[in-house]
Amino acid sequence: MEVKIPRFSIDSNELPQSLPVFPLQGALLLPGGILPLNIFEPRYVQMVKDTIATSHRMIVMTLPASKEKNGSDVYKLACAGKLISFEETLDGRFLISLSGIIRCRLNEDLEEKGGYKRMAVDFSEFLDDMKPNNIKIERNGFFETLRTYFDIKGLSADWKAIEKCEDEKLITTLAMLCPFSDAEKQSLLEANCLTDRASLMKVILEMSVFGENNQNVRKH
Repeated sequence: MEVKIPRFSIDSNELPQSLPVFPLQGALLLPGGILPLNIFEPRYVQMVKDTIATSHRMIVMTLPASKEKNGSDVYKLACAGKLISFEETLDGRFLISLSGIIRCRLNEDLEEKGGYKRMAVDFSEFLDDMKPNNIKIERNGFFETLRTYFDIKGLSADWKAIEKCEDEKLITTLAMLCPFSDAEKQSLLEANCLTDRASLMKVILEMSVFGENNQNVRKH
């Protein structure tokens, strides 16, 4: 029997107006997802320490919008997560887990303290992210495409567990774990609902499989 991880219940009136922002290439956080992180850079170690001291314990994860690794230019639609676990290592790192709560718009930069980015945030467009999601996705053909994609990428999986996974957890987990490009991950984050996200993911998977097959044909 699959056990669902309950979402945190946060009153929309209690959502903070500004939050620390962590831009990280390849890292996608979605509402309902769990993102483990190894924090070692001094400014982000300080960010974690500061976040632990707050009542909300929230951090915004976003993707860098420029090719420069972790550059200052970031995508302005992001996702706020709650720090649900942390462990400080002997060498001064933090091993943390963020639980995705709600997407947000990033507005202006605020004064930096501790060397990390802090921005004004607006959650008003995405309050439905905190509600239970009972939407059913179209699974016909999805797993066949997914299996082919995993084979091409050399990824292993417990297919019985994947096929039994409930819809929202399935799409959220795949979006966060699959080696999609940052632009593809951002598109999945920006999808309006679970149905749109699942349809977009199927297109991304199909394009990757098609591109790989074309390359193999040209080689021969």
